[in-house]
Amino acid sequence: MSDLLVIGYPDEDTATQAAQTIEELTDELLIQPDAVAVIVRESDGRFRVQTNHHVVGAATTWGMLWGLLFGFLFFVPVLGVAFGAALGGLTGLIDRSLVNREFAERVRDLVQPGTSALFLMVEHVPSDKVIAALSRYGGTVLRSSLDSKAEAELQEALTGKRS
Repeated sequence: MSDLLVIGYPDEDTATQAAQTIEELTDELLIQPDAVAVIVRESDGRFRVQTNHHVVGAATTWGMLWGLLFGFLFFVPVLGVAFGAALGGLTGLIDRSLVNREFAERVRDLVQPGTSALFLMVEHVPSDKVIAALSRYGGTVLRSSLDSKAEAELQEALTGKRS
């Protein structure tokens, strides 16, 4: 089972700092996130997104998933992504399995102009050391779980292969 963790911060810079801490903890093998993204909502309401973009299958990246997820959550158009059957399936999967309506509304409420959020896709709950390292930044934590069936569908949609 995978979890989507969202940690919201009341300013535009803290999520980026927290993501750097996650990268350091990953290097130390204290956490192994599948994917990491930072979204900043600037004071004028525009969004800025940074992802780790590692490849999970033939030319498909977690970056695409983040793009679809952020498009779904914030109604930000997904530019540069061709919508084929697999990506259409991803959108449906996001809608029905990963992000229920209540969770989506909570994330939208969290990411207001002048704020930022760290998004982590993880298979294992972070250890106490990870939580302690991130606690210095404060923030509001939201969590959504992806059950095993939905996780297999996501993997198939991202890679084109059954797991």
